[in-house]
Amino acid sequence: MSTTLPLPLDVRLMNLTTSLLATVLLLGCMAAGLWWALRNPAFAIGHITVEGDTAHNSAASLRVNVAPRLSGNFFTLDLDDARAAFQSAPWVREAVVQRVFPNQLNVTLREHVPAALWGEEDMHMVNVQGEVFEAAADDTDEELPRLLGPEGRAAEVLQMYRLLAPELEPLGQPLVGLALEARGNWRAELESGAVIQLGQGQPEELRARLEQFARTAGEVAARHQRGPGSIASADLRHVSGYALRLRGVTTGSPEQTGTRSTR
Repeated sequence: MSTTLPLPLDVRLMNLTTSLLATVLLLGCMAAGLWWALRNPAFAIGHITVEGDTAHNSAASLRVNVAPRLSGNFFTLDLDDARAAFQSAPWVREAVVQRVFPNQLNVTLREHVPAALWGEEDMHMVNVQGEVFEAAADDTDEELPRLLGPEGRAAEVLQMYRLLAPELEPLGQPLVGLALEARGNWRAELESGAVIQLGQGQPEELRARLEQFARTAGEVAARHQRGPGSIASADLRHVSGYALRLRGVTTGSPEQTGTRSTR
């Protein structure tokens, strides 16, 4: 039977010192390598490719405008910050940013798809998801309806517009504006400039009011030898019918008169 004798103390201390020195040397090499990677210009972001939706922002303009806002190199760049920088550009809804070794970024963009203008000024729009974004009306060739409402309720107003707009087809006067007022009343505007007071109520209730109006208002106007385009305003808040004002029909006013149609 053999017995292993413990190493002398000086040998054990030497082995421990050797291990510590090797560890320190390894850590030093790693730190030096990291410092080299962080400082080496070969890893500085030098190429940015932009693809996807660039109808309102050219790839070149995005690179020029966004690149100065990016800090760090291939290893240290914060991708969340980079994504936010690209998404701050007009019309950009979503940006996907990926690193490509050793010094490149690939950016894929998705732009907002506008559904309507938002607010009184021509500086904001609502996209098809009901989100408000900043963009000038001159940036699109589309004829967009104008929606108004309290802050944070753009999606609700857009949904109501989508519900009501088809109901006006029998009248031949498209819905070009819809407003949700502070007290919860809805107001619509037709292509002819006619203002329709819808009042309050559940969406289906308002839809039924407008459907009845669109189906009968043309007949009411025809009784006065007028077409749907002569409608100046209508009030659909009455229980038994609606009040209609026609341009060019003079009974109490040189331009407009009131008439009522029962439902």
